[in-house]
Amino acid sequence: MRTACAITLTAGEQQQLERWARGRKTPVRLAQRAQMVLLAAEGQQNREIAAKVGVGRVTVARWRNRFATQRLKGIEKDAPRGGRKPTKRRQVASMIVERTTKTTPVNATQWSTRSLARDLGVSPSMVYRVWRASGLKPHLIDYFKVSNDPLFIEKLVDVVGLYLDPPKHALVLSVDEKSQIQALDRTQPGLPLKRGRCGTMTHDYKRNGTTTLFAALEVAEGRLIGTCRPRHRHQEWLQFLKLIDAQTPPNLDLHLILDNYATHKHPKVKAWLTRHARFHLHFIPTSSSWLNLVERWFAEITGKRLRRGVFRSLPELLQTITDYIEHHNQDPTAFVWTARAQDIIAKIRRARATLDKIASE
Repeated sequence: MRTACAITLTAGEQQQLERWARGRKTPVRLAQRAQMVLLAAEGQQNREIAAKVGVGRVTVARWRNRFATQRLKGIEKDAPRGGRKPTKRRQVASMIVERTTKTTPVNATQWSTRSLARDLGVSPSMVYRVWRASGLKPHLIDYFKVSNDPLFIEKLVDVVGLYLDPPKHALVLSVDEKSQIQALDRTQPGLPLKRGRCGTMTHDYKRNGTTTLFAALEVAEGRLIGTCRPRHRHQEWLQFLKLIDAQTPPNLDLHLILDNYATHKHPKVKAWLTRHARFHLHFIPTSSSWLNLVERWFAEITGKRLRRGVFRSLPELLQTITDYIEHHNQDPTAFVWTARAQDIIAKIRRARATLDKIASE
């Protein structure tokens, strides 16, 4: 009687197989193979494993033997398949890539699989396979903006230096305003989340007012100083500076990283800063909001609390923001900056060179 080979796992193999078997993004076939091997390592026979996993006994035997001989690499990828090689695809692949990247259709801004297939006289599935193999996604587009600030390098080095090597006996604060936060109330109640169906909310809404969130993120510890104001003028900015002054230790210098908004440079603001020498302002380059760490915190409050929130009044929105800040400050987590200034400068120079080349063509 034929006996299945015994499977013994190392600690690393056990951990990797369990990750594959339980991972939500693991391909189904790989998750099944990992389950088979794990059950085999427990001493179960192929017939028992087949019944639990929902595959045939021969399939279990195949992947059990392959793992025994090739270990993790044996089940991670499918074995090479036989059959005729795709000669036609190789003949037209370069033409599909060239047409996709260097031309556009007459009546659209980008090609689709059907429109390009019709234009080249091939099948849409062939266009799709070539796109997938080449990493082409004509239906998607990324947005960007390269800063044209003449002092870009000086400002970048200054700000990144504060992140990576903050001064002693001082606090570094990333400061910004999130304006036009709307108190939106949906016109009908949404349906709750349930098995097999996502939660819902109506596409239309009722506006109940707006507010501006002024926020200062302590880079070292992640604690946030925040307040909401109805308007976004130099008067409100001065009030927020006074709030920062009151809520930080008086014996520490304050280094504020902020953008180039006009209210930050108002004459009355400059006069107030002259009288409060512990404040030091560091302006990021224009079109470089990604350099301000508090923007990362704004993304969190937007995604976790504001975007899907329902607010029947402006006070309800203000209370929600206040509660979120208080909850955050109970156990703050700092955002750690890791990019070096020289790496960012090199990337920006490559981007500018590419843009100049495109402009000259």
